[in-house]
Amino acid sequence: MSDLDQLTQSLARNLKRWRGERGFTLDALAARAGVSRGMIIQIEQARTNPSVGTTVKLADALGVSIATLLDYEQGSPVRLVPESQAVRMWSTEAGSSTTLLVGTDARGLLELWSWRLMPGDSSASDPHPEGTVELLHVSAGELTLVVDGTPYAVPAGGSASFEAHHPHSYRNDGAEPVEVTMAVSVPPVR
Repeated sequence: MSDLDQLTQSLARNLKRWRGERGFTLDALAARAGVSRGMIIQIEQARTNPSVGTTVKLADALGVSIATLLDYEQGSPVRLVPESQAVRMWSTEAGSSTTLLVGTDARGLLELWSWRLMPGDSSASDPHPEGTVELLHVSAGELTLVVDGTPYAVPAGGSASFEAHHPHSYRNDGAEPVEVTMAVSVPPVR
């Protein structure tokens, strides 16, 4: 089974499980996530590989981390994630990518990400639930962080935090690759 097939199967199984645990009907989850009922059915039947944006919307609506939604092994109080099991969420032909390194649902969601943005590339994010905070550290290049339409330059060695319930995006306006480590904290679903 390919990595993509394994990811699709894990997402199908976990989406169905978490929707059941939350007591959400297909229609309720669709309304809560802003994702069509048909798309949720296709995902739960492992007939499609949804976009990162759709996966984030579903995870946020369920109050679980993306790592939990995609994870195929959980149980021990210590969770080691070898590099081979980190989840590449997206990549571009230019070489930009994001990788979900590890995440947890303890007392709200907490995820750790590794980002690489090549010159000229960008990634936009829909607003996350109220109370979501993102922390990031730039280890190479200069990141242009745009929050609620305002750009902020974050050079190598610099860090930033922001309330991620605002529309936000990440850009590389420079001439060299940008390397970013990011943590995302989402409050529990009420």
